[in-house]
Amino acid sequence: MDELKKIIEALGKTFEEFKAANDKEISAIKAKGYAPADVVEKVEKINADLSAMSKMKDDLEALQTAFARGEFKGGGTTAIDKAKAEYKAAFETWFRKGGEGQQAALKQMAIQASLSTLSDPDGAYTVAPPEFDQAIDRVAGTVSVMRQLATVRTIGVPEYKKLINQGGAESGWVAEKQTRSETDTPTLSEIIINAKEIYANPGCTQIALDDSMMDLASWLADEVSISFAEKEGLSFIKGNGVEQPHGIDNYTKVANSSYSWGKIGYTIGGHATLLNNADKLDDLVTSLKSIYLNGASFLMNRTTASKIRQLKNGNGDYIWRPGLAAGEPNTLLGYPVKTDDNVDDIGGSKYPVFFGNFKRAYLIVDRVGIRILRNPYTSPGNVFFYTTKRVGAGIVMYEAIKALKIYTS
Repeated sequence: MDELKKIIEALGKTFEEFKAANDKEISAIKAKGYAPADVVEKVEKINADLSAMSKMKDDLEALQTAFARGEFKGGGTTAIDKAKAEYKAAFETWFRKGGEGQQAALKQMAIQASLSTLSDPDGAYTVAPPEFDQAIDRVAGTVSVMRQLATVRTIGVPEYKKLINQGGAESGWVAEKQTRSETDTPTLSEIIINAKEIYANPGCTQIALDDSMMDLASWLADEVSISFAEKEGLSFIKGNGVEQPHGIDNYTKVANSSYSWGKIGYTIGGHATLLNNADKLDDLVTSLKSIYLNGASFLMNRTTASKIRQLKNGNGDYIWRPGLAAGEPNTLLGYPVKTDDNVDDIGGSKYPVFFGNFKRAYLIVDRVGIRILRNPYTSPGNVFFYTTKRVGAGIVMYEAIKALKIYTS
């Protein structure tokens, strides 16, 4: 809490410095047609500092949320808790020493501990204990912005199906004895999200595994979680939907005037070198149906955020506001801003800004359980742990997300 308070105080002070420096640059451009190099350099440096401080604030708040949810707690006294503790002890023994006969025993212990044993038809994979699972998911939730924005669900089957009402069922008011006329039937669309497999193959020496002081959960989380999170984060934006999740930037996009279900509507704004018109961001917000505005947010990369941070409205007010309280996000036009560097930079025909209610628009599904295959054979003296996780994602409500497209020139 002390560190978070210091970051927030520094963020507020730095933003005031940024506004003063940026105003000086704007005044110089109006007066001379250009700004001195030292003024431009100062604005860029303060802007970069603001981006770094905002990220530090987000990271600290994510850790605070994890503690509040009890993700760092353990223990328990129920029969299942005891079974999980026994499974974890047996798992760590297998993790360090191996043993061909341990697979069947671990699987039986996993069943007793109510751990998932799905998707291991050949018996070669071992289910990771909950601590491993939670450690990896915790890091993924911190690194991947889309996991913070979207709806995330755990499933026990290979695919998730959902019926979506595209237009809503018709209804009407009627008096007690008045004839009820037939209403239109809603148009339903089936959304199917398949869980794709993501993997990592970390390794270490057998000597390191023999060290009784080694924290296996932390080691595995350190080795695997960042790799998983980075690959997931990229796929949630750019994924092709074939062997990986379907990313929001990989759906067909059309002008809002031509919008139809299954596509993302866009607003045209800015030009190839700079998003320079605050009005276009207003247009983007206006393009989203009002029913989705409660819970809506902007999504862009940090470079785009630094450009937008300099914009003012017609009254000369900055449209960007830093979050200057714990849990309070940076806002743009009154809506939270999230940054993900997998989103495109500003450029001709690019989509550098998305706006929408991502909770309703995008769904991430995790197939329950992380699997581990122990491989001590490939490199004598070293042990590799082929670790897999199954994740799927895609848009489930197309009209709840909009994009800003930059002019082609």
